[in-house]
Amino acid sequence: MLFVLIFSGNSFNGYFCLFFCLGGGGKRKGRSKKWREILRFPHISQCTELSKTIERDYFSLCDKQPIGRLLFRLYCETRPELQRCIQLLDAMEDYEVTPDEKRKSRGDEIIKKFLTKQVALHDYLSGAPFADYQNSMYFDRFLQWKMLERQPITKDTFRQYRVLGKGGFGEVCACQVRATGKMYACKKLEKKRIKKRKGEAMALNEKQILEKVNSRFVVSLAYAYETKDALCLVLTIMNGGDLKFHIYNMGTPGFEKERVQFYAAEICCGLEHLHRESIVYRDLKPENILLDDNGHIRISDLGLAIKVPDGEQIRGRVGTVGYMAPEVINNERYSMSPDWWGLGCLIYEMTAGRSPFRARKERVKREEVEKRVQEEEEEYSDKFSEDTKAICRMLLAKDPKQRLGCQADGAAGVKAHHFFKNINFKRLEAGILEPSFVPDDTHAHTCRAEQQRSG
Repeated sequence: MLFVLIFSGNSFNGYFCLFFCLGGGGKRKGRSKKWREILRFPHISQCTELSKTIERDYFSLCDKQPIGRLLFRLYCETRPELQRCIQLLDAMEDYEVTPDEKRKSRGDEIIKKFLTKQVALHDYLSGAPFADYQNSMYFDRFLQWKMLERQPITKDTFRQYRVLGKGGFGEVCACQVRATGKMYACKKLEKKRIKKRKGEAMALNEKQILEKVNSRFVVSLAYAYETKDALCLVLTIMNGGDLKFHIYNMGTPGFEKERVQFYAAEICCGLEHLHRESIVYRDLKPENILLDDNGHIRISDLGLAIKVPDGEQIRGRVGTVGYMAPEVINNERYSMSPDWWGLGCLIYEMTAGRSPFRARKERVKREEVEKRVQEEEEEYSDKFSEDTKAICRMLLAKDPKQRLGCQADGAAGVKAHHFFKNINFKRLEAGILEPSFVPDDTHAHTCRAEQQRSG
């Protein structure tokens, strides 16, 4: 999707233009006059109250929020004395994702051209330029965008399409925003099932957690609404299937090392972003890791995730048998340690084609699996390279105090392990690294059929 802001003289037009490339359904599908009208900006006079109440923080308005960042940069481009600041910020961001072998020469170019630090730039921009920006038409446009975000969302905002999968509280369907044509996944939590299973707190918790997280490695919440029968979460659509399907249904179980490294690195980044918000995920397993059309992954299903109060630990015997850490099974207090155990389980399973403490489809009681987790050491076949074996052993340490990721350096310690020596995490987090595997439509359709049979 591409949007273009249209200028007319010294002011914006009443509409912003949206251009879409959508397959099928006719040229007008999702772009009717009625729904385009919904995207008309309110008159700036209607934003007066919002202008008084919105928090005017430079980093929030001009750096963190995508539309605010764009509008502030457009404003700076109209001021000759600020243009060089924006050029330097862009150069610094480009440097962060430059391949290692080219970084020195790129850094030298930046030093020669600018000779300034990025922090000092933001300090300068957050002063007088930020104050002037708030009195400009660009900030007025930002307020209009925020007013658009406040429009009520109902089921009529969307077109509903095929069922993608089924879960404990209902089904997940593909849906399309009528006004823009953008596709999402709509997770419908049926109220009767929620009430029957006493899952009200879990449903509310998932929504609140999703609202806090902004990561390319965790499914994003775009909208939320309710109908008479269901609570609906409109999420990032992931058409490539889940890791469980790809591990076990695409030839010999398991992946080659390069693919394991890539998925593990993206999962590590997703966990890091959750942990920055003091959120522990607690349900890391292959079926909760979804692939998009391009082969990138996102962590999904945050129903068991929980925010850990600052400086505290929590207790909760939750998760999936075979993937729960020893401290969870023992009902001990913990913070983020179960997630690093879960990453160890995933790296092991992606490599071996089986989970570390239970063979696929093995009939064994829960108590026996938990005993294995607590007492037995996992076995390593010749599928494991030395560094793969090493990171698994460090992540699957029974004592969380000895576990990789649980020391003061947290996720940074995991990223620094030799197993990830070929991963440039800056480029990965910027979305520049290309996956070695890209799912096609056949994978997606087969996976959906499998999900519906097992759902």
